[in-house]
Amino acid sequence: MDDLKNIILLLSWVDYLGIALFFSCWMGYRFVLERGEIGRKGLIGITHEYRLQWAMESAAREIPVACAGLTSNLMASVSFYASTTIYIIAGLFALVGSVERLLSFSEDMPFAQAVSSGLIELKLILLIFIFVNAYFKFTWSLRQFNFLCILIGGSPYHGNMPSEEYRVKTAKRMARVNSCAGNEFNRGIRSYYYGIAASTWFLHPVAFIVATIWVTYILYVRDFHSPVLEILRDTYPPELRNYTQGSDEKGVNNQEGSVQQSSR
Repeated sequence: MDDLKNIILLLSWVDYLGIALFFSCWMGYRFVLERGEIGRKGLIGITHEYRLQWAMESAAREIPVACAGLTSNLMASVSFYASTTIYIIAGLFALVGSVERLLSFSEDMPFAQAVSSGLIELKLILLIFIFVNAYFKFTWSLRQFNFLCILIGGSPYHGNMPSEEYRVKTAKRMARVNSCAGNEFNRGIRSYYYGIAASTWFLHPVAFIVATIWVTYILYVRDFHSPVLEILRDTYPPELRNYTQGSDEKGVNNQEGSVQQSSR
């Protein structure tokens, strides 16, 4: 307890500002920019629409080999990051046991702030927390992709669908599970970005603040103003967008209307 009090006393107001800004940006990004109308305008929202299109088309495939292959590729990426995160966590725990070496290394770096071993341990704990969070995100994403495989395998062929309404509901269910898995994967990747920002705290708390703002800006630009978002948004069929913006009944009616127009 005394060691913890000593570490708290070593933190300056700039350190506290950096910590507060860091957690506000990291946690706030999810709760502000992933949800509601704002989230639907970004990559998260538009990719959900494409996942719905994927689910709608999967029912037309008598043998969903392509869907299984695509899902396997997604799971392979998640598995790679989960395995990599384990090695990063192990390396960080190893650094906790060699704080004195890390302290001497950080003191030799330009613009580095003179700190104690206890403060170095606190910074390592922050990094461990970030990457443990990333590991949980990746593994939960992997489990949800397993659920998606089950839904793909249990989805009936288009000719065996009881009704068009059942087909739409089945496609929505698959798309939502796919989006949940993809969102968890994105959050794990986002933890990597903020892990890079947290590592600059070893240099100076001001560098920590600047890196946090820079990482948040990079993430925002890529999610809401990237060229790939414009491409996806401009080429997406507007009639399929009704399935994600309206209710189940509205989506069914719009789909039936488009079918009637195409038959004419």
